[in-house]
Amino acid sequence: MALSGGADSLALAVATAEALRTGTSLAEGAGAVVVDHGLQPGSAGVADRAAAIARRLGLDPVTVERVSVASTGAGPEADARAARYAALRAAARRAGSHAVLLAHTRDDQSEQVLLGLARGSGTRSLAGMPASRDQLVRPLLDLTRQDTEAICRWAGIRWWQDPANADPAFLRSRIRTRVMPLLEDPVAGVGPGFAAALARSAEIAAEDAEALEQWSRQEYDRLADTSGWVSATGPGHRPDATAPGRGIGHVFLPLEGLAALPAAVRLRVIGFAVMAIGGERPSRERVLAVDRLVATRSVGGGSAGPVQLPGGVTARRHREAGCARLVLDAGR
Repeated sequence: MALSGGADSLALAVATAEALRTGTSLAEGAGAVVVDHGLQPGSAGVADRAAAIARRLGLDPVTVERVSVASTGAGPEADARAARYAALRAAARRAGSHAVLLAHTRDDQSEQVLLGLARGSGTRSLAGMPASRDQLVRPLLDLTRQDTEAICRWAGIRWWQDPANADPAFLRSRIRTRVMPLLEDPVAGVGPGFAAALARSAEIAAEDAEALEQWSRQEYDRLADTSGWVSATGPGHRPDATAPGRGIGHVFLPLEGLAALPAAVRLRVIGFAVMAIGGERPSRERVLAVDRLVATRSVGGGSAGPVQLPGGVTARRHREAGCARLVLDAGR
């Protein structure tokens, strides 16, 4: 499990230790990883204290990972998160762990939904953080911060208050300390229960997003023509619609078939095609630019494009021998 020394992660440590003690789950054991980002004075001491609490609770192994946070231009929060998750996954591999437990709560989920709304994100982003994906498992999404603090008090554990959580320089901190309290205010805001309503909305959005993803994958598999594909596994290998491909090739999608799909599905199919031939996940703006090639398929009757997409992929409309297709090429 990931441990920071805050109330949420310490509550998760207490619950994990109780599960080990009572034998209700985690039969193979559980350890803790404390990631020290080195971004604040005294961070090493905070990390060591958190590790000591985890050992006292009976978790094993317990390690402290000192990481260097590289600046990528994505922002300090994103850079720290990338370094943290990389350290957690590396520690899990070394320990042979099947899962990494994270202590995100319902409050974190509500904040995530508001962040998605502020960014104008789609259904997948508004769905917030999944309860589990790959190795990452979030067992506390039904609990609030008040709940985790109560667990720590019950266990007689003092938690660390991260000053960054109240720093108005960070958007998430402003949402946490200013926006959410105002929205929960019974007079000036929406009223108590707003955060819980956001979390419920995230659950519904997650269900909808998963259904749309599955439908779109099926439509991609039905429509995509990858004949002539050249990849590391040889000619004719069909690229995965959900992961970047390996090699140089192309995907053909029939314009009439694409046009018949609902917009939400069609845009996802285009995104799958881009990633399948080695491109990066395109922004909505870029996908809409490709979609305009589909929408104007009957104008002029000939070719159009190209539209440049991330990862060196281009998209163009092509008509030949009465067949109108969207062509996505990699490596051009």
